Amino acid sequence: MTPLPGTRRPLARLAAAAAVATMLLAGCTEGAGPEGDAPAGSEASDSGGAGDAGGAGDAGGAGEDSADEGPALEETGTSAAVDLPTDPAEDPAYEAYYSQQIEWGPCEDVDAEGAECGTITVPLVWNDPEAGDIEIAVGRLAADGESKGSLVTNPGGPGGSGVNFLPSAEILISPEVRASYDVIGFDPRGVNRSEGIECLDDSETDEYLAATGDPAAEDASALAEEWGARVAEACEANSGDVLPYLDSYSAARDMDVLRAALGDEELDYLGYSYGTYLGASYAELHPGRVGRFVLDGAIDPDMSMDEFSAGQAEGFEHATEAFLARCLEAGDSCPFRGDEAEAKEQLLSFFGSVDETPLDTGDPERPLTGALARSAVLTLLYDDAQWEYGREALAAAMNGDGSQLLYIADLSSERRYDGTYRTNAAFAITAVNCLDHPGVADEQWVEQEAERLAEEFPTFGPMLGGDGCAQWPEEPVREPAPITAEGAGPILVVGTTGDPATPYAWSEELASQLGDATLLTYEGEGHTAYGRSGGCIEEQVDAYLLEGTVPEEGLRC
Repeated sequence: MTPLPGTRRPLARLAAAAAVATMLLAGCTEGAGPEGDAPAGSEASDSGGAGDAGGAGDAGGAGEDSADEGPALEETGTSAAVDLPTDPAEDPAYEAYYSQQIEWGPCEDVDAEGAECGTITVPLVWNDPEAGDIEIAVGRLAADGESKGSLVTNPGGPGGSGVNFLPSAEILISPEVRASYDVIGFDPRGVNRSEGIECLDDSETDEYLAATGDPAAEDASALAEEWGARVAEACEANSGDVLPYLDSYSAARDMDVLRAALGDEELDYLGYSYGTYLGASYAELHPGRVGRFVLDGAIDPDMSMDEFSAGQAEGFEHATEAFLARCLEAGDSCPFRGDEAEAKEQLLSFFGSVDETPLDTGDPERPLTGALARSAVLTLLYDDAQWEYGREALAAAMNGDGSQLLYIADLSSERRYDGTYRTNAAFAITAVNCLDHPGVADEQWVEQEAERLAEEFPTFGPMLGGDGCAQWPEEPVREPAPITAEGAGPILVVGTTGDPATPYAWSEELASQLGDATLLTYEGEGHTAYGRSGGCIEEQVDAYLLEGTVPEEGLRC
């Protein structure tokens, strides 16, 4: 469906376009993000889950306002995956889906030794199984030892390919866990191999991600609106039949079919960033089928889009300051001089200069634009282990060579050397988030908030204000709401104190909402913790996954 003119506002700043694909673990799309309001489906059980008996997903309250709740949100529809009359696992209408077995075979384009791939079939429209099916791509790394079951993973996004994540899983997931679990990755609906939506072609995607409007200039909004319309029109023209059904509740229903196809009574799960939102959604729908759940780099579902944007703007500002402080400690090898405030001004000046005059990269067809430069630096902030390389890349760029930053930007968007894109992540992230999260209805308030973010958090705040779903052809189908998942515990939530993409406070909030959750804290920089903390987090998570041992409440590493 096409929204009424003006019902969703254009993104305030175009620079975020180039950063979209870098946020695969962040769950953000150009100013959009998970939201929350009132509890939904807190009494859900396996006999139907949230919404199956009229709980989660009802949209009656969207648009209401009060002095305590903040500005009113846009009206929402309802996900086709909630308000089901019965538990589909027990409903004859869904028996063919739940009785599937996966036929494993070779994988294509997955560089993980021993990886096997297959598919499962799920309803396109969960409340109308006669409306047609889609196939969900699944990958497996068989346990090195005697398997105790499957550990389903999600790398984040939305838009991250779980099948492509398997090589990373080999590194991030400890050998002890790999010996005991078949590690499973899947591409959620609309992503990559799973009826992946098609939008711009590769050359148009190059143009889209490189397009730069001066964040302070009046023409930036017009440029953003133009690209927003082009992307939305292309997605609708090429994939309009599936766009209304790519929300996270639908993907969570698909996960339950995957659980059954794997032969597991309960779902054991490791979700990073957006994967925590997807996992929590599953726990809300099917609390009695939750096994050992690890939610790392959590998103707070009880949060408005604008609170989400503000949290990330502040988080990336702090991460920038931490990066610059470490850079200055390196002495002459750091391209910045003076104190941290002066270094930040130099970084902003560099961005401004590249906005005006893109840098040579050795490829005359692809200079480093301001959008690509910001995308690269934003990407580097996700992992402090890469900050030294980031320092070198910035030093080269500030001396006129933009090739290293372009290389990082291409890694973030999964662009191959031949000019093709490995996945559709740059567009899937928007398709899912625009369904999952309504925005504030007051356009003047949104504009003022965008101005505030740009002023208070000047490094990336201008990128994160506004609404990335301005011209999207589908209305949101889910209200903000905390998730309690009563009866699902114990769940392990992991938060990182210096996480720029999913600030630590969000992990605190999700852990407090879930009925039986424990928060494990990593005191460090970067996004997420398991597989990169250096030992302590891994030990605690492994003990939970392998033995069911819940960490001591309040444990910090």
